[in-house]
This record gives sequence, C-alpha cells and structure tokens, in this order.
Amino acid sequence: MTTAAASSDIASLLGSDADDLLSYTCKGFGKDSLHLPGPDFVDRVLRDTDRPVNVLRNFESIMNCGRLAGTGYVSILPVDQGIEHSAGASFAPNPAYFDPENIVKLAIDGGCNMVASTLGVLGSVSRKYAHKIPFLVKLNHNEILSYPNQYDQTRYGSVRQAFEMGAMAVGATIYFGSEQSRRQIDEVSEMFEEAHALGMVTVLWCYLRNSEFKQGKTDYHVSADGTGQANHLGVTIQADIIKQKLAENNGLYNAIKFGKTHPKVYSDLTPGDHPIELCRYQLATCYMGRSPLINSGGASSGAGDKAEAVRTAVINKRAGGMGLISGRKAFQRPMNEGVELLHAIQDVYLDDSVTVA
Repeated sequence: MTTAAASSDIASLLGSDADDLLSYTCKGFGKDSLHLPGPDFVDRVLRDTDRPVNVLRNFESIMNCGRLAGTGYVSILPVDQGIEHSAGASFAPNPAYFDPENIVKLAIDGGCNMVASTLGVLGSVSRKYAHKIPFLVKLNHNEILSYPNQYDQTRYGSVRQAFEMGAMAVGATIYFGSEQSRRQIDEVSEMFEEAHALGMVTVLWCYLRNSEFKQGKTDYHVSADGTGQANHLGVTIQADIIKQKLAENNGLYNAIKFGKTHPKVYSDLTPGDHPIELCRYQLATCYMGRSPLINSGGASSGAGDKAEAVRTAVINKRAGGMGLISGRKAFQRPMNEGVELLHAIQDVYLDDSVTVA
C-alpha cells in the first residue's frame, strides 16, 4: 500500500474528524521537548540508563519484529481477558481462540511486534513459537468470579517461569487509586527488579480504579491528570513501557477535591480538551517519553472497531506515543478480519504523512 493510498484510507476511516486529528498542532508540551520513538530509540534513549544490556537487546528485538520492524513503533496483541472478563465472554464471539495457538498465530499473521498473554496461554505453545515472535507474559490479573468483586490483582505466575519459557518481556497491572494499590506497587516493583536482572523488558498496565473517580456522568478513570499521575508512578518503579487507556477528559483532582495539582496542568500544559493534547500529557508524565507510551485499543463495539482503532492510533502517534496494544477488537472476529484490523492500525505508523503534532 502506498503512502498516498494509506493516507486516503486513514482519512476515510476518521470521517469528519480527519482534518482536526491530522492537522492539529499541540499547544502544551512541544514535540521538541519529547523523547520520540524512532529506529534508534534504544541507542538514543535507553543506552545510558541502568538497564542491563540484555534488556536493551530484548527491547531492540521487540522493535525489530513484525510489519513495524525498524520504524520505532510497536503493535502488540494482548489476549489475557479470559481471566478477568471470563473465557466465555472473551472467546464466545470466536471460539477458535479458546485454543492458545490461534492467539499466537493471529499475532504473527497480523504482523505484531509481540504477543501478550497469560502464563498458561504462552507456556502451552512456547517451544513452538517463543523463537518466532517475542512473548510478553502478563503476571498478574484480576478475576471476576470471586463475589463480591474487588479491585485487586493476584499473581498468576513468576518472573522466573516467564524467563524459562523464553519470554522477552513481562507485564503487570496496578490499579492505582484502589485500596490495594500500595501492596500492588510493592509486588510489581519486586517483579520488575527481578525481570530486569534476567534481561526482560517490563510493561505496566497503569489503570485507575476507585468508585469515587466517577462523578455523576463523568468517568475520571480516563482523565489526563489522573492517568498521567498513574503513568508517573509506573515509570518510578522502572516500567520500560507504559500501557494506558486513551484520555477522554481532564480534571480528576479538581472533581474529587483530593490530592495536589496545579492550575497550569489545565491551562499551559493541557490547553483545551483536544484528544491529542490530553494524550500528549499522558506521554509527558512518562518522563517525556523516556518510557514510551502505548495506548489500549479498547473493547470491541462491532462494525465501528476499525475506525475506532485507527482513530486511537492516530491520536497516539501524533501525541508522540510508540504504538497500540489492541486485543478484543482483533480476536473477537474471524482471523482474517482480525489480521485486517491489526494491519489498519499498523498502517497509521507506517504512514509518514501522519506526523507528530
């Protein structure tokens, strides 16, 4: 696909938002202040850190796999929903994915840089595929079978198990703002320290969870200031990559009247409510991009999934992010359609006309 054709397809999927999203210039943090993705990201940004050399090697290997190899961007397929959302809810739309091998096949055929899943999923096919696509083992999960539910994460595997199956990366979730968050921070910090010692890249799902973060009809779980602070806590425990939901609003601190913020956060740093501006703040809180930001693709909503995924990819790329980690939109449909959707996301990052705002 040519750049011109890709640009036309992207603009078509963006619809009436195309001009606004493709031509917007950020007024808060300027792009020159950021550590942006690129083919030299490991040498330019990570080389001088305290990360062991094997972490750098594995990070470079992840960056050089799939359709986005050599671009500095990543496309990751995550399929760990079977634990939290139930296997039935996750895989009934396409029962082929009850078989873990098909999850890995989708990531390979979809041209992804890496496949992220549970210890059980990746361990069941590791000898066949760990040398063909980088593995990211998600080590903790919530599960909605214990009743009543609580906002917590439980370890389902060890860093050593991930290392021994050949994984290049480990991932974990922290529910920042929940009653259990401080214990989770402690647990994940220990896991990430061990992972780095073994040469693995660390990826943190930095999610907010607290019933008070929803005020009236506004859900501040996806606020720029709240998710930004979660990101900042994540990079503090040395997450190499931050996974975050795309910001949809701003003003959590002011809404709940708790914690500390500053008026300039809502004026100088995130002027207005443009989605690229809000995402740029999320990136800035990741040490200005020294730890790259990847945004989640979100739940599957049906026919509009491709357009939604492309929109999220455009916002992430133009904000300065490193890519998308999109699962349900891809695996809850026939494999050929899932591959097509993953390619549509990747086409945004392959398109040189989609620039950093």
